Amino acid sequence: MDLLQALLLGLIEGITEYLPVSSTGHLLIAQRLMGIDENDVSHAYAIAIQAGAILAVLGLYRQRVGQMLRGVVGRDSAGLKLALCVIVGFLPAAVIGAAFDKAIEARLFGVTPIIAAWTVGAIVILALSRWTTAHREGKPLEQLDWRGALLIGLAQCIAMWPGTSRSLVTILGGLLVGLSLPAAVEFAFLLGLVTLTAATGYKSLKLGNGMVTAYGWPVLLAGFAAAWLSAAIAVKWMVAWLNRHGLAVFAWWRLAAAALAAALLWHA
Repeated sequence: MDLLQALLLGLIEGITEYLPVSSTGHLLIAQRLMGIDENDVSHAYAIAIQAGAILAVLGLYRQRVGQMLRGVVGRDSAGLKLALCVIVGFLPAAVIGAAFDKAIEARLFGVTPIIAAWTVGAIVILALSRWTTAHREGKPLEQLDWRGALLIGLAQCIAMWPGTSRSLVTILGGLLVGLSLPAAVEFAFLLGLVTLTAATGYKSLKLGNGMVTAYGWPVLLAGFAAAWLSAAIAVKWMVAWLNRHGLAVFAWWRLAAAALAAALLWHA
Protein backbone atom coordinates (compact mmCIF):
# COMPACT_ATOMS: atom_id res chain seq x y z
CA MET A 1 0.00 0.00 0.00
CA ASP A 2 1.41 3.39 -0.96
CA LEU A 3 0.73 6.86 0.44
CA LEU A 4 -1.90 7.78 -2.17
CA GLN A 5 -3.82 4.57 -1.53
CA ALA A 6 -3.69 5.29 2.20
CA LEU A 7 -5.10 8.79 1.68
CA LEU A 8 -7.90 7.45 -0.53
CA LEU A 9 -8.80 4.75 2.01
CA GLY A 10 -8.76 7.34 4.80
CA LEU A 11 -11.13 9.58 2.84
CA ILE A 12 -13.47 6.65 2.16
CA GLU A 13 -13.39 5.65 5.84
CA GLY A 14 -14.08 9.16 7.12
CA ILE A 15 -16.88 9.86 4.65
CA THR A 16 -18.69 6.55 5.12
CA GLU A 17 -18.06 5.60 8.76
CA TYR A 18 -21.05 7.40 10.24
CA LEU A 19 -23.23 7.46 7.15
CA PRO A 20 -25.69 4.53 6.87
CA VAL A 21 -23.81 3.00 3.93
CA SER A 22 -21.17 0.77 5.65
CA SER A 23 -17.59 1.98 5.80
CA THR A 24 -16.24 -1.56 6.11
CA GLY A 25 -17.97 -2.60 2.89
CA HIS A 26 -16.61 0.43 1.04
CA LEU A 27 -13.08 -0.12 2.35
CA LEU A 28 -12.95 -3.83 1.54
CA ILE A 29 -14.20 -3.21 -2.00
CA ALA A 30 -11.80 -0.27 -2.44
CA GLN A 31 -8.84 -2.34 -1.25
CA ARG A 32 -9.68 -5.05 -3.75
CA LEU A 33 -10.03 -2.54 -6.60
CA MET A 34 -6.65 -1.04 -5.68
CA GLY A 35 -5.04 -4.46 -5.77
CA ILE A 36 -4.13 -4.43 -2.08
CA ASP A 37 -3.51 -7.95 -0.79
CA GLU A 38 -6.48 -9.31 1.16
CA ASN A 39 -5.23 -10.63 4.50
CA ASP A 40 -5.47 -10.10 8.26
CA VAL A 41 -3.23 -7.03 8.09
CA SER A 42 -5.23 -5.26 5.37
CA HIS A 43 -8.48 -6.06 7.21
CA ALA A 44 -6.95 -4.69 10.41
CA TYR A 45 -5.86 -1.51 8.61
CA ALA A 46 -9.45 -0.92 7.45
CA ILE A 47 -10.51 -1.04 11.09
CA ALA A 48 -7.55 0.77 12.64
CA ILE A 49 -7.96 3.97 10.59
CA GLN A 50 -11.39 4.30 12.20
CA ALA A 51 -9.44 6.08 14.93
CA GLY A 52 -9.50 9.21 12.77
CA ALA A 53 -13.28 9.12 12.45
CA ILE A 54 -13.58 8.47 16.19
CA LEU A 55 -11.51 11.55 16.97
CA ALA A 56 -13.64 13.68 14.65
CA VAL A 57 -16.90 12.65 16.32
CA LEU A 58 -15.34 13.01 19.76
CA GLY A 59 -14.59 16.62 18.91
CA LEU A 60 -18.05 17.31 17.48
CA TYR A 61 -19.83 15.75 20.47
CA ARG A 62 -17.38 16.82 23.16
CA GLN A 63 -20.08 18.51 25.24
CA ARG A 64 -22.18 15.34 25.44
CA VAL A 65 -19.10 13.24 26.12
CA GLY A 66 -18.12 15.70 28.82
CA GLN A 67 -21.59 15.35 30.36
CA MET A 68 -21.16 11.56 30.51
CA LEU A 69 -17.71 11.89 32.08
CA ARG A 70 -19.11 14.25 34.72
CA GLY A 71 -21.82 11.68 35.36
CA VAL A 72 -19.28 8.92 35.87
CA VAL A 73 -17.58 10.95 38.62
CA GLY A 74 -20.94 11.74 40.25
CA ARG A 75 -21.43 15.33 39.08
CA ASP A 76 -24.26 14.90 36.53
CA SER A 77 -27.09 12.39 37.03
CA ALA A 78 -28.36 12.70 33.45
CA GLY A 79 -24.83 12.17 32.18
CA LEU A 80 -24.46 9.05 34.32
CA LYS A 81 -27.72 7.63 32.95
CA LEU A 82 -26.59 8.24 29.37
CA ALA A 83 -23.16 6.74 30.04
CA LEU A 84 -24.78 3.60 31.45
CA CYS A 85 -27.04 3.38 28.38
CA VAL A 86 -24.01 3.59 26.10
CA ILE A 87 -22.25 0.84 28.06
CA VAL A 88 -25.35 -1.39 27.98
CA GLY A 89 -25.68 -0.76 24.24
CA PHE A 90 -22.05 -1.74 23.71
CA LEU A 91 -22.14 -5.05 25.60
CA PRO A 92 -23.90 -7.23 22.96
CA ALA A 93 -21.36 -6.31 20.28
CA ALA A 94 -18.49 -6.85 22.71
CA VAL A 95 -19.66 -10.37 23.57
CA ILE A 96 -20.70 -11.47 20.08
CA GLY A 97 -17.76 -9.80 18.36
CA ALA A 98 -15.23 -11.50 20.64
CA ALA A 99 -16.91 -14.87 20.14
CA PHE A 100 -17.34 -14.78 16.35
CA ASP A 101 -14.66 -12.39 15.04
CA LYS A 102 -12.73 -15.04 13.12
CA ALA A 103 -15.86 -16.68 11.70
CA ILE A 104 -17.24 -13.34 10.54
CA GLU A 105 -14.00 -12.40 8.75
CA ALA A 106 -13.74 -15.83 7.14
CA ARG A 107 -17.30 -15.95 5.80
CA LEU A 108 -18.56 -12.39 5.35
CA PHE A 109 -15.55 -10.31 4.23
CA GLY A 110 -16.16 -11.01 0.55
CA VAL A 111 -17.67 -9.25 -2.45
CA THR A 112 -20.92 -11.23 -2.60
CA PRO A 113 -21.86 -10.84 1.10
CA ILE A 114 -21.11 -7.09 0.96
CA ILE A 115 -23.19 -6.54 -2.18
CA ALA A 116 -26.04 -8.55 -0.66
CA ALA A 117 -25.94 -6.49 2.55
CA TRP A 118 -25.84 -3.19 0.62
CA THR A 119 -28.86 -4.26 -1.41
CA VAL A 120 -30.92 -5.56 1.51
CA GLY A 121 -30.15 -2.41 3.51
CA ALA A 122 -31.31 -0.23 0.64
CA ILE A 123 -34.58 -2.15 0.40
CA VAL A 124 -35.10 -1.79 4.16
CA ILE A 125 -34.52 1.98 4.00
CA LEU A 126 -36.99 2.42 1.14
CA ALA A 127 -39.56 0.12 2.74
CA LEU A 128 -39.37 2.05 6.02
CA SER A 129 -39.15 5.52 4.46
CA ARG A 130 -42.62 6.61 5.53
CA TRP A 131 -42.19 5.04 8.95
CA THR A 132 -38.89 6.83 9.60
CA THR A 133 -40.38 10.13 8.45
CA ALA A 134 -43.38 9.66 10.74
CA HIS A 135 -41.04 8.95 13.67
CA ARG A 136 -38.87 12.01 13.12
CA GLU A 137 -40.48 13.41 16.25
CA GLY A 138 -40.09 11.25 19.35
CA LYS A 139 -38.45 11.05 22.73
CA PRO A 140 -35.32 13.09 23.46
CA LEU A 141 -32.13 11.24 24.26
CA GLU A 142 -32.57 11.98 27.96
CA GLN A 143 -35.58 9.62 28.04
CA LEU A 144 -33.70 6.58 26.76
CA ASP A 145 -33.51 3.81 29.37
CA TRP A 146 -31.30 0.73 29.63
CA ARG A 147 -33.90 -1.53 27.99
CA GLY A 148 -34.01 0.66 24.91
CA ALA A 149 -30.22 0.89 24.88
CA LEU A 150 -29.97 -2.90 25.03
CA LEU A 151 -32.28 -3.29 22.03
CA ILE A 152 -30.20 -0.77 20.08
CA GLY A 153 -27.08 -2.68 21.08
CA LEU A 154 -28.57 -5.95 19.85
CA ALA A 155 -29.44 -4.25 16.56
CA GLN A 156 -25.85 -3.05 16.28
CA CYS A 157 -24.68 -6.67 16.16
CA ILE A 158 -26.35 -7.07 12.75
CA ALA A 159 -23.76 -4.64 11.39
CA MET A 160 -20.97 -7.15 11.97
CA TRP A 161 -21.93 -8.26 8.46
CA PRO A 162 -19.91 -5.86 6.25
CA GLY A 163 -22.16 -3.79 4.02
CA THR A 164 -24.96 -3.61 6.59
CA SER A 165 -23.88 -0.35 8.31
CA ARG A 166 -23.63 0.10 12.05
CA SER A 167 -25.08 3.60 11.77
CA LEU A 168 -28.13 2.36 9.86
CA VAL A 169 -29.13 -0.40 12.27
CA THR A 170 -28.49 1.68 15.39
CA ILE A 171 -30.50 4.63 14.03
CA LEU A 172 -33.38 2.30 13.13
CA GLY A 173 -33.06 0.68 16.55
CA GLY A 174 -33.29 4.09 18.19
CA LEU A 175 -36.42 4.94 16.23
CA LEU A 176 -37.89 1.55 17.13
CA VAL A 177 -37.56 2.26 20.86
CA GLY A 178 -39.25 5.64 20.41
CA LEU A 179 -36.39 8.12 20.08
CA SER A 180 -36.70 11.08 17.75
CA LEU A 181 -34.56 10.93 14.63
CA PRO A 182 -32.02 13.50 15.97
CA ALA A 183 -31.81 11.59 19.26
CA ALA A 184 -31.40 8.25 17.48
CA VAL A 185 -28.61 9.68 15.34
CA GLU A 186 -26.84 11.16 18.35
CA PHE A 187 -27.02 7.91 20.32
CA ALA A 188 -25.76 6.00 17.26
CA PHE A 189 -22.73 8.30 17.19
CA LEU A 190 -22.09 8.03 20.94
CA LEU A 191 -22.43 4.26 20.87
CA GLY A 192 -20.11 4.22 17.88
CA LEU A 193 -17.43 6.03 19.87
CA VAL A 194 -17.24 3.14 22.32
CA THR A 195 -17.77 0.32 19.82
CA LEU A 196 -15.32 1.63 17.24
CA THR A 197 -12.73 2.49 19.89
CA ALA A 198 -12.90 -1.06 21.22
CA ALA A 199 -12.62 -2.59 17.73
CA THR A 200 -9.79 -0.25 16.74
CA GLY A 201 -7.90 -0.87 19.97
CA TYR A 202 -8.31 -4.64 19.68
CA LYS A 203 -7.04 -4.81 16.10
CA SER A 204 -4.24 -2.34 16.74
CA LEU A 205 -2.95 -4.30 19.73
CA LYS A 206 -3.28 -7.60 17.93
CA LEU A 207 -1.87 -6.63 14.52
CA GLY A 208 -0.29 -3.22 15.06
CA ASN A 209 3.27 -4.45 14.56
CA GLY A 210 2.19 -6.29 11.42
CA MET A 211 0.62 -3.12 9.99
CA VAL A 212 3.74 -1.05 10.72
CA THR A 213 5.98 -3.70 9.17
CA ALA A 214 3.80 -4.10 6.08
CA TYR A 215 2.89 -0.47 5.42
CA GLY A 216 5.06 1.81 7.57
CA TRP A 217 4.12 4.70 9.85
CA PRO A 218 3.58 7.33 7.08
CA VAL A 219 0.88 5.18 5.47
CA LEU A 220 -0.85 4.58 8.82
CA LEU A 221 -0.76 8.27 9.76
CA ALA A 222 -1.96 9.36 6.32
CA GLY A 223 -5.02 7.12 6.55
CA PHE A 224 -5.73 8.36 10.08
CA ALA A 225 -5.47 12.05 9.13
CA ALA A 226 -7.62 11.69 6.01
CA ALA A 227 -10.27 9.81 7.99
CA TRP A 228 -10.28 12.49 10.69
CA LEU A 229 -10.80 15.44 8.36
CA SER A 230 -13.35 13.76 6.07
CA ALA A 231 -15.38 12.35 8.99
CA ALA A 232 -15.72 15.79 10.60
CA ILE A 233 -17.23 17.14 7.37
CA ALA A 234 -19.37 14.07 6.65
CA VAL A 235 -20.95 13.94 10.12
CA LYS A 236 -21.97 17.60 10.04
CA TRP A 237 -23.49 17.12 6.59
CA MET A 238 -25.31 13.93 7.58
CA VAL A 239 -26.95 15.44 10.64
CA ALA A 240 -28.17 18.44 8.65
CA TRP A 241 -29.38 16.22 5.78
CA LEU A 242 -31.28 13.78 7.99
CA ASN A 243 -33.06 16.55 9.83
CA ARG A 244 -34.40 17.87 6.50
CA HIS A 245 -34.68 14.90 4.15
CA GLY A 246 -34.47 11.54 5.92
CA LEU A 247 -32.69 8.32 4.97
CA ALA A 248 -33.90 7.65 1.41
CA VAL A 249 -30.85 9.10 -0.37
CA PHE A 250 -28.66 6.52 1.34
CA ALA A 251 -30.73 3.69 -0.16
CA TRP A 252 -29.80 4.90 -3.65
CA TRP A 253 -26.18 5.32 -2.57
CA ARG A 254 -26.13 1.70 -1.38
CA LEU A 255 -27.72 0.40 -4.57
CA ALA A 256 -25.24 2.36 -6.68
CA ALA A 257 -22.33 1.01 -4.64
CA ALA A 258 -23.63 -2.56 -5.00
CA ALA A 259 -24.07 -2.20 -8.75
CA LEU A 260 -20.65 -0.62 -9.24
CA ALA A 261 -18.93 -3.26 -7.12
CA ALA A 262 -20.67 -6.03 -9.08
CA ALA A 263 -19.73 -4.52 -12.43
CA LEU A 264 -16.08 -3.90 -11.51
CA LEU A 265 -15.30 -7.02 -9.51
CA TRP A 266 -17.54 -9.86 -10.64
CA HIS A 267 -16.64 -9.26 -14.27
CA ALA A 268 -12.99 -8.36 -13.77
